[in-house]
Amino acid sequence: KFSTMHLDAIGDLITIKNKEALKSVVKRLTKNDVHYRVLGWGANVLLPASSTIPYLQLDFSFDRALFQNAQDEYLLPASVALATLTSHATRFGLKGWEVFTGIPASLGGAIFMNAGTNLGEIGSIIREVYLVTRKGEEKLIKIDQHSFSYRHNHFVEPGDVIYQARLIHFGIEEAISKKIRDYLEMRNRTQPLKEWTCGCVFKNHHDLNRGVTCRAGLFIDIMGLKGLSYKNLKISPKHANFMENSGESSQEDVLKMISVLQKELKLQTGVTFETEVEY
Repeated sequence: KFSTMHLDAIGDLITIKNKEALKSVVKRLTKNDVHYRVLGWGANVLLPASSTIPYLQLDFSFDRALFQNAQDEYLLPASVALATLTSHATRFGLKGWEVFTGIPASLGGAIFMNAGTNLGEIGSIIREVYLVTRKGEEKLIKIDQHSFSYRHNHFVEPGDVIYQARLIHFGIEEAISKKIRDYLEMRNRTQPLKEWTCGCVFKNHHDLNRGVTCRAGLFIDIMGLKGLSYKNLKISPKHANFMENSGESSQEDVLKMISVLQKELKLQTGVTFETEVEY
């Protein structure tokens, strides 16, 4: 239940409730030469069947009265759900917040991978990111035009943990509320949001020389591989860049399916598609 794909996975989970506890935990782990992995909502990740390192999961409380009115900026914990922010954006029409509509993730996880949709990327509305380093020290990152790229950040070092961030918006616009509702309806219609998935499996391939974007899901669809199954996994009939888990599946099972798809994509298109999901 700690990952959106519901893979069979066993490991140690440390739930952390505030910044001081986070500093203490990572400092202790580092002192004892214990590596760790931060686990947000477990989206966009394939957990191994057995983990030799502990997972850290943040569960910070905050004053939800902040959402009673539209603010000029928001200082929010990394553990807040994007769905909560989407609801607030829909209510008040916050321009710029439509970019993460329908993404099942925590704020910290979304910032880490610069999550986005066809409407844009979350990096565009982030102004500051607050980290705790592996030594238990606090670090503030001021975001600029070099801080993010496609599905990637350029400031989180190994062992760093994002614990909060400052968000802005680009004004109040009534049309944003409808834009979010329409996009949610479209995503529900065209993507398997109610199934056990890790989100998109592959990154889209940007050919800078030709100025074109090759969409992995489109090519998998063209090859007729929607519905391809292996054990309890199958390529989603709704969207070919999603892989659905219907039962007891492991990371190894998913990686076998990914390998088959990568080979077929390379054979048919000449493009090597990188995975968006991490493992």
